[in-house]
Amino acid sequence: MKRSVLVIFILILLVQVSSGQGSALWRMKRYEGSLGLGPSFFFGDVGGYSQTINILGFKDLTFLQTRFNINGNLKYRITQDLSVRASLTYGMFHATDERGSNPERAYESTISFFEPLVIGEYYFIKNRTERSWLFTKRRNASFGSFFKALDFYFLTGFGGINYSIKPNEALATHGLDDKGFAAVIPVGFGSSIVFTPDVNFGIELAGRYTFTDNLDGYTSQFSSSNDVYYFLNFTITYKMKTGKNGLPSFR
Repeated sequence: MKRSVLVIFILILLVQVSSGQGSALWRMKRYEGSLGLGPSFFFGDVGGYSQTINILGFKDLTFLQTRFNINGNLKYRITQDLSVRASLTYGMFHATDERGSNPERAYESTISFFEPLVIGEYYFIKNRTERSWLFTKRRNASFGSFFKALDFYFLTGFGGINYSIKPNEALATHGLDDKGFAAVIPVGFGSSIVFTPDVNFGIELAGRYTFTDNLDGYTSQFSSSNDVYYFLNFTITYKMKTGKNGLPSFR
């Protein structure tokens, strides 16, 4: 009887130690670097269908209007469920009247941009894989379950977009500024999967509300809102060890 009690006590202690070690992984690797790549979707005054024939804007999602972006991020984990990151994105947008409600207008513009942002992430679902002591020590190569390895988070923040516009001849006659800077507010959701203790793969969909109506080089008296754009990015994240001084360690 005493031996059975002792065995049970040891098992409970091992479970608690294992859980404590796993939940401390985020403290050991507070810094993360990530790269993202994916399509850019732009919704401005050039191109697109009128709202009366375009429910939720789905008809504006065409290959003709789609371009790509690439971004780099440096993230710091404040708590297990809360992170903040600095993000820099380069990409392009394209707007054309060729497909939409005003093809006879024949406006077209190509926009290149840099976008610096500060973004906060709140994880409303955290993975259970990182709680495994064996996983953090690389002694267990499998997750056990796909869903246990998933994170889901909400993001928002603030920043700006520095843009340059190349209009066609028809649009250039309006004489609007062909470059500028505007504040933006990002809002979106993301998910990532723990691949190893050091690497995550993920996907993120986030829209940007801008404080300008000139990203495509055109605005009119009939425009009722500022320009909006979205990114759908596929990401890879590398987790860096936290040194004794609280800074990232590359050893």
